[in-house]
Amino acid sequence: MEPPTSSRLNSRKRRKDGSGPNGATELDGIPPKMSRRSLGLREPAPFSDEVEIDYSKPYIRVTYEEAVRGTPLDRPVRVYADGIFDLFHSGHARALMQAKNLFPNTYLIVGVCSDELTHNFKGFTVMNENERYDAVQHCRYVDEVVRNAPWTLTPEFLAEHRIDFVAHDDIPYSSAGSDDVYKHIKEAGMFAPTQRTEGISTSDIITRIVRDYDVYARRNLQRGYTAKELNVSFINEKKYHLQERVDKVKKRVKDVEEKSKEFVQKVEEKSIDLIQKWEEKSREFIGNFLEMFGPEGALKHMLKEGKGRMLQAISPKQSPSSSPTHDRSPSPSFRWPFSTKTPPSSPANRSRNESAVTYDISEDEED
Repeated sequence: MEPPTSSRLNSRKRRKDGSGPNGATELDGIPPKMSRRSLGLREPAPFSDEVEIDYSKPYIRVTYEEAVRGTPLDRPVRVYADGIFDLFHSGHARALMQAKNLFPNTYLIVGVCSDELTHNFKGFTVMNENERYDAVQHCRYVDEVVRNAPWTLTPEFLAEHRIDFVAHDDIPYSSAGSDDVYKHIKEAGMFAPTQRTEGISTSDIITRIVRDYDVYARRNLQRGYTAKELNVSFINEKKYHLQERVDKVKKRVKDVEEKSKEFVQKVEEKSIDLIQKWEEKSREFIGNFLEMFGPEGALKHMLKEGKGRMLQAISPKQSPSSSPTHDRSPSPSFRWPFSTKTPPSSPANRSRNESAVTYDISEDEED
């Protein structure tokens, strides 16, 4: 049975900040890796009224030392753990796991209290007793389930189920007019303490739901539950529908903002890339331009080379000085009849005649 809220406050002070999955703490350690094989059971645990007990053998409890050393396979240590197990969660499963691993050879019997007892001594439950029985049945550590378990354990109940030890956390559980309902079990030396899993409990889960009631009411309205089923008034139903529409609009606006931010970021990245490419191309273009049209560029060399070729083409070729010269006979000068003067000559002929010998042709020679 779970301790009430007043006795649970002291245990919460020991809560670890660095809790791992399923409430695991650093003290639990990291279990070693196993080979891949099936470790689960194929059927749920049976109820106690469905299990045969051989009453022909006498009921003799084993001591704690004998249980720790290990018992024969046909005589496991019978450990009993009880509780409400409402909204069965990982804290319940870890408590049952600890009870199952108290001794090398353990047979775990789990008692689940009925709705009547729970509502009288603890309060209203979310799940009914049949749902809670079924949840415990399907826990892998449980070997047997006792329905309608007693709130306070009596010697007759312990003898009937041949219980050797009772497992529960060691925080005093005050209920039913007693400061600790497990006091007589502890005095008898039958109590085996376990540790609570901090950070998870049925009351914590209910607190989360109550704290965020509007969120979960809107959630179930979206999933098809009616306002009557949720015990929601007409005004609140309309309010939840309006909030849902507002949230959808906010979500769309947020999506648009995120998409616009992504678009702007892409444009900025693209523009930066284009600017970098433009700078590289411009530097290349300027280098090529200067190489072609600069002071010592290729165009200037081409123009010089073309000019030299043009001058060479239009200028007359001079014979080399070493070439042999041919003596040319002077052309005879023509003299006008009855004139002692020679006819006029062209400048070219004049220059040639300056260095040549002039011969006069007489009339007799002409004849």
